[in-house]
Amino acid sequence: MSKATKRPAVVMPTVAEDRAISAAARADPDAQPLTPRQLQAMVPLKAVRGRPRSENKKLLVSVRYSPEVVAYFKSTGEGWQSRMDGVLQQYVARHSRRA
Repeated sequence: MSKATKRPAVVMPTVAEDRAISAAARADPDAQPLTPRQLQAMVPLKAVRGRPRSENKKLLVSVRYSPEVVAYFKSTGEGWQSRMDGVLQQYVARHSRRA
């Protein structure tokens, strides 16, 4: 015998039952249907979840640094990767002026 459980079948309401349910919902002052303007303003949940997109997009790369460099920046605490990026940006700014 199968160990899979049988799910109960979903029974959809009849047309008359659906009308009665809809009428009861419309009569409830706390559960009014959305207006066309409200429906138009709705945004999919995926669009508002997570961190906002950055205007300054960064690239994901794999780089190997000497252990001393990584240990130094990690010892400066949280945000060490951003500080490391700042040092590299300063280097680029200084050296790109010479060209």
